[in-house]
Amino acid sequence: MENQTSHSKTALWSGRILKGLLCLFLFFDSSMKIIKHPMAVEGTAQLGLPESCLQPLGIYLLIGPLLYIYNRTVFLGGLLITAYLGGAVAITYHAQKEGHPYLFPVVFAILVWVAEYLRNEKARAFLPLTQ
Repeated sequence: MENQTSHSKTALWSGRILKGLLCLFLFFDSSMKIIKHPMAVEGTAQLGLPESCLQPLGIYLLIGPLLYIYNRTVFLGGLLITAYLGGAVAITYHAQKEGHPYLFPVVFAILVWVAEYLRNEKARAFLPLTQ
């Protein structure tokens, strides 16, 4: 029983740290879009999107992690983040950039749910990967 408790604490803290890092990245990315930082404008133009969509995307991206942080709305926030990242996959794939840049949002979305799985008992009950 003691080993299971230490594993649970390890999983809990791993999930918390991962979730914190993911949210920091998303907040940073959303703020760059909202203030129309030149790097964000350039990246958006390279993907073939108009500059006018930058701030609405940044606001949407800000709402997702805010909901994801709060325990009562964690699943809604996770879904909004996943939807945003799904759009990012489609746009980067369509842009036909060299390499596989569309894999970054896929991995990022997976990490969002891995963090929640490690941190949240309800997520583990919803998707029981171990017995």
